[in-house]
Amino acid sequence: METSRSQILNLYTSMLQRSLKFKDSFTGKSIHAQIIKAGLQLGVYLTNNLVNVYAKTGLIRDAHRLFDEMPTRSVFSWNIILSGYAKGGRIEEAHGIFEEMPEPDSVSWTSMIVGYNQMGQFENGIRMFLEMVSDNVPPTQFTLTNVLASCAAVEDLGIGRKVHSFAVKHGFISYISVANSLLNMYAKSGDPVTAKIVFDRMKVKSTSSWNAMISLHMKSGLVDLALAQFEQMLERDLVSWNTMISGYNQHGFDHEALYIFSKLLKDSSLKPDRFTLASALSACANLESLKLGKQIHAQIIRTEFGTCGAVGNALISMYSKSRGVKIARKIIEHSMNSDLGVIAFTALLDGYVKLGDIKPARQIFDSLRVRDVVAWTAMIVGYVQNGFNHDAMELFRSMIKEGPKPNNYTLATMLSVSSSLASLDHGKQIHASAMRSGDASSVSVSNALITMYAKAGSINDARRVFNLIHWKRDTITWTSMIIALAQHGLGEESLTLFERMLEIGIKPDHITYVGVLSACTHVGLVEQGRSYYNLMQNAHKIIPTPSHYACMIDLFGRAGLLQEAREFIEHMPIEPDVIAWGSLLASCKVHKNVVLAEVAAERLLLIEPENSGAYSALANVYSACGQWENAAKIRKSMKDKGVKKDQGFSWVQIKNKVHVFGVDDGIHPQRDAIYKMMAKIWKEIKKMGFVPDTESVLHDLEEELKEQILSHHSEKLAIAFGLMCTPENATLRIMKNLRVCNDCHSAIKFISKLVGREIIVRDATRFHHFKNGSCSCRDYW
Repeated sequence: METSRSQILNLYTSMLQRSLKFKDSFTGKSIHAQIIKAGLQLGVYLTNNLVNVYAKTGLIRDAHRLFDEMPTRSVFSWNIILSGYAKGGRIEEAHGIFEEMPEPDSVSWTSMIVGYNQMGQFENGIRMFLEMVSDNVPPTQFTLTNVLASCAAVEDLGIGRKVHSFAVKHGFISYISVANSLLNMYAKSGDPVTAKIVFDRMKVKSTSSWNAMISLHMKSGLVDLALAQFEQMLERDLVSWNTMISGYNQHGFDHEALYIFSKLLKDSSLKPDRFTLASALSACANLESLKLGKQIHAQIIRTEFGTCGAVGNALISMYSKSRGVKIARKIIEHSMNSDLGVIAFTALLDGYVKLGDIKPARQIFDSLRVRDVVAWTAMIVGYVQNGFNHDAMELFRSMIKEGPKPNNYTLATMLSVSSSLASLDHGKQIHASAMRSGDASSVSVSNALITMYAKAGSINDARRVFNLIHWKRDTITWTSMIIALAQHGLGEESLTLFERMLEIGIKPDHITYVGVLSACTHVGLVEQGRSYYNLMQNAHKIIPTPSHYACMIDLFGRAGLLQEAREFIEHMPIEPDVIAWGSLLASCKVHKNVVLAEVAAERLLLIEPENSGAYSALANVYSACGQWENAAKIRKSMKDKGVKKDQGFSWVQIKNKVHVFGVDDGIHPQRDAIYKMMAKIWKEIKKMGFVPDTESVLHDLEEELKEQILSHHSEKLAIAFGLMCTPENATLRIMKNLRVCNDCHSAIKFISKLVGREIIVRDATRFHHFKNGSCSCRDYW
């Protein structure tokens, strides 16, 4: 009878263990019901099996109820219920069970560590291990692999090394799982040297060991070492292949990533998973390879893999970046019920933006139910890249009111908008927003702030930002400030800053040297300019770009060394472009060199026949030299060829509204008041000793008419309006699309003294700070 009862109990136990393999809670409950119906007495062993089935099939309450009914419990009983709570993410209940246990063993402690790791509470997992060792409870290999995973997650190299010493001391290092966990911990904690030592000392290496080393090399950017390790492997699993493909992709070796992907398809019996396909599609996206991307898409369809999750997002990104936005949109439309989210939509949005097709991009943006900071930023960047700065500003305002908190990239983009619009008020608002969010101190935002303040005419604010981030300046920070100072005519200060940059070991780039050479140009430091040009090539091995050549031509030309400027052009290793000849032509106008102006204009027009600036500049040179017939011929030639002259205009921002003025402006609603104010100013400054420079009017007209034209130049009208609409002593900031003429430059000096204000004028090449009757450029521009 006893034998028969024992056999029945064994049968039920066997059935319970079998149901556990299939995670079948219904079968477990049925067996429990049969046991009760048969009137069998539940022993510890059978009850443990029942509790185990309930716990592991998600019925933790039933498991706990049965556990509470047990008259006698073994350590195994406690561990079952503890593990059920820990692995089910109910770590507080698990901790309560652990505290109640009479004598927790190594399994109990390990279960707690596993539970904490699952919940991302890695520090608690490490703390449990330290308490376990302190209580003299012997860890197992599973304890060590889990605590090493905790150390890897938080990159705690200190504790990780202590666990390593413990493993060596107690003989755990021979377990391949422990050695692999050590490899992973050292790799993720930034100690590749020790990881290599561990790997080399392993007597037996599993595929996971090799994978860990490949991953380590890829993470460190040592792609050649990763490949060498990969090629030594006798057996590779899908992780091996994925690590190589994703590693190459992440480091920009997209051709190599696709080569490894093709080898996987040809040489291996393994099938790609979603990680493989996502990485391969990402490589296609980066290469904008629509053909290869379509082939991978075809394989996805053939294998019925589906386009959800990472694969769907990667497909949409690939089509969007490869000018296949219509296909990308179809994929989204056919996958509305899957988990394709904001990443996919943002990729499609970016695709339309790159095509300059803003309307559908905005429609997609508006259709998003959940718009994260990436989506908002992508739409704002789209507007900016396509020249819709005001739309970008409006969308940013909406983002502040109803969207997510802007990130560094959003703020830097918006500051670039303020720079383009030269809008100090907008820029200050964005600066305030960055300060509230704590992003103002980030390098990217600080760099953009320096540029914004400089372009908006506030060099002091640019300096202030530069000084505030003295502990984390990068090359861009120094370059931004050097260029800012150069643009504001503070050439000596700009060059002093450059020398400081070199002294502390910051390496300049080609853009830095554009700023340095511009600084020399703006203050006429010819010899220093030559010296820096040579330093750039000899010391920093930077090959001159067209921008550097243009700076040198400008440097010589402004200083009146026109022949040297021409010789420089003739000895350039590249073909001179429009900017090079344009710089020489502009200098010829200043120094009234007709012969060289004709050469420069001819060469410029060979490159760009419709360039109105070349015609106008040559006509102006003729006019400046009194050759009115030749000037008239050039203007007639322009008219015959349909070449339109660039119109000069100036603008000023008053209370967030931009007011634009042309020469002899007759459109502004306050036109009469503006002209009246300008007439009054003109009269007053003439009393102060101002003499109109009628030579600046490059037409053969009567002196009185010339004077009237001069008084109605766009920047003068903008100044008159600004003086009418702003408080006394407020700084005026005027922007102009062309170079300020000699007469305006002279007049504004007198006006600044007359009204007792600083007037800042940004023209096509630089800033002029007019104050107390003088200009920051020292009349050299």
